[in-house]
Amino acid sequence: MTVMTPKILIYSHDTFGLGHLRRCRTIAQSLVGSFQEMSVLILSGSPIIGSFEFRSRVDFVRIPGVIKLRSGEYTSLSLQLDINETIAIRSSIIEHTAKVFKPDIFIVDKEPLGLRGEVLPSLQYLKGQKTRLVLGLRDVMDDPHVLKEEWLRKRAYPALNDLYDEIWVYGPSVMNNPLDGLGFDQSVMEKTLFTGYLRRSMPSSAQDFTAPFDGAPYVLVTPGGGGDGVELVDWVIRAYEARLRPLFPALIVLGPFMSKADVEAFSTRASHLRDVEILRFTPEIEPYMANATAVIGMGGYNTFCEILSFDNPALLVPRVVPRREQAIRAEQAQRLGLAQMLPIDSYPSVELMVKALANLPFIAPPSHAHSENYLGGLDIINLRTAEILGMREQHLSQRLGPRDDIKLTYNAG
Repeated sequence: MTVMTPKILIYSHDTFGLGHLRRCRTIAQSLVGSFQEMSVLILSGSPIIGSFEFRSRVDFVRIPGVIKLRSGEYTSLSLQLDINETIAIRSSIIEHTAKVFKPDIFIVDKEPLGLRGEVLPSLQYLKGQKTRLVLGLRDVMDDPHVLKEEWLRKRAYPALNDLYDEIWVYGPSVMNNPLDGLGFDQSVMEKTLFTGYLRRSMPSSAQDFTAPFDGAPYVLVTPGGGGDGVELVDWVIRAYEARLRPLFPALIVLGPFMSKADVEAFSTRASHLRDVEILRFTPEIEPYMANATAVIGMGGYNTFCEILSFDNPALLVPRVVPRREQAIRAEQAQRLGLAQMLPIDSYPSVELMVKALANLPFIAPPSHAHSENYLGGLDIINLRTAEILGMREQHLSQRLGPRDDIKLTYNAG
């Protein structure tokens, strides 16, 4: 098929944090930048999606939000409704949007059936409409035995076998294959396309950026959404409070989901330190990342993409619960020479953090480990989209000039 005004629908699994939303937004922005007539619609329950700017021809449908409790159960974020009622509303909105929007491609982020199966009716409907169904996965999901048990419990296996046409892994095969060890047939593995990481770039508003610390070199500390980054922030502030060695100034971006009590406590402690500044939240962290001498993060997917994109020497302090995703990524990144890692099990050893902070600005950046080779994700996604839409030659001539030698490799690993 050749679609002159293509439409893509993206489902963002976003019960908590920023990861899913930011990944989907990055893909959407890239797609409309590559296809002049394309429209992309994002389905999201994120309470802060309105804080982000979107390019022309990208929009979103906000579905009722939910949050995950410490018990592992879900509850409605704002509405006084039973979780089953909330899921029913969300599922209805998703399906109705799919029927009216009539997407040529439907990309589902991370959860094969969505939260509690809410996307299944839409997948079944769109399958009958010949929509191309794509499951997008992070480079790392979790330990295989944990993910296998989870997907069996959620009845995700039939969807990957029978509903999805393609599986896009947003990372290079050298990093990890999230489907390894899950017991899928070869037919499922052959649907897999490793795109590489999603390169991040400076937003247009970066021209108004004002560097912290009057332009002096600094390290950026980012726990992502912040909801599970309290130990990291506390550990870093302890190191500055100890004054054991001279350290570069630190800008700490707490994230929108850190609790009010923790925000106030960290802000008070930082106010007594001349070389630590606190920023509550910014939807555009890229300028701070690009201007930082080094970065300290937890090893979440988006932060890792930014570290590679802006070539920052990095220290990763990954969480290990409720998933080992960040730890697996950080361990592999260290093996490949892309970043250094400090296990969270060492918290709150001030001496270890001070040593890591002192050494961090002087370690090799990711480019020394050929990180550029891992950042082709958006180009591959755009090219594969052009192939699906029957617009490959047009896309290549517009973006790259005449090329006959570009091929996509599935299950490259």
